[in-house]
Amino acid sequence: MILTGSEATADTVHAVADTLHAAAGHAAAGHAAAGGEHGGNLFTTLLHHTQDAHELELPFMHIELPHLPAFTVAGITFDMSITKHVVFLWFAALLLVTAATIVARKNSRSRVPTGFGNLIEVFIVFVRDDIVIPNMGTAGIRYMPYLLTTFFYILLMNLLGLIPYGASATGNVNVTAGLAIIAFLMIQGSAIRAQGFGHYLKHLTGGVHWSLWPIMVPIEILGLFTKPFALCIRLFANMTGGHIVIVSLIGLIFIFKSYIIAVAPVGFVVAINFLELFVAFLQAYIFTMLTSLFMGLGMQVEGHAAAEGHGH
Repeated sequence: MILTGSEATADTVHAVADTLHAAAGHAAAGHAAAGGEHGGNLFTTLLHHTQDAHELELPFMHIELPHLPAFTVAGITFDMSITKHVVFLWFAALLLVTAATIVARKNSRSRVPTGFGNLIEVFIVFVRDDIVIPNMGTAGIRYMPYLLTTFFYILLMNLLGLIPYGASATGNVNVTAGLAIIAFLMIQGSAIRAQGFGHYLKHLTGGVHWSLWPIMVPIEILGLFTKPFALCIRLFANMTGGHIVIVSLIGLIFIFKSYIIAVAPVGFVVAINFLELFVAFLQAYIFTMLTSLFMGLGMQVEGHAAAEGHGH
């Protein structure tokens, strides 16, 4: 379930807008009031592209998306309207399913992958040999479908935000929260499967004396939720921050109102766009790697138990 909008980014975006607008006001001192108002509208328009919206922006046209009435459950208001981020979320899923189907059929006909199939095979081997096995051991191979889906899905959503008229769904905290919730369920599920439910509950005591359980158990339970929370905020902040920086640099052009000054911001924007391309891959890797690491920590008890059994 995806909630509409990026409420968590709204304050940041508006803060940047206020800063740029104030700077524009100082730079444009002496100009007509109408000109200042136009500058404020311009900055608002630029920053609008970093937020979610109820319309798709395409060349020479805007497409209004369906707006559904909000409803309230237990005092929490839910808006299930289709937004720009939801559309690109679905688009990324469609691309992933289509590409995976084509690659699977192509590679099944040839023992040696070639072309696009070979490129995907490189990423699959990388995830298996450099992420899953080092963090989870060979037992982690059974979780490869989930981890591969996580890696490629996040990567596609990140890259879609770099194309013209595109949007990064991972720049919406609701999307990253959804990914983190799924990761949380997989982390706990893999731990229970490896340890057994009884041993899983026992580890919440931290192995300390029973008199310390009232202190240790809440701390351990809190620790279960801090991991997915960190995954959620890290991905959201990194994918949002780059876009805010780009918009801020472009805003400098309109603050100084000079073609000479424009050279430097444009150069920086091009450089940051290349950096954003690297960050798109990096954040997909980090989210997948940390998820496998957290899953591996819960599965290690299985290995220790087996070793103790052989020892006895």
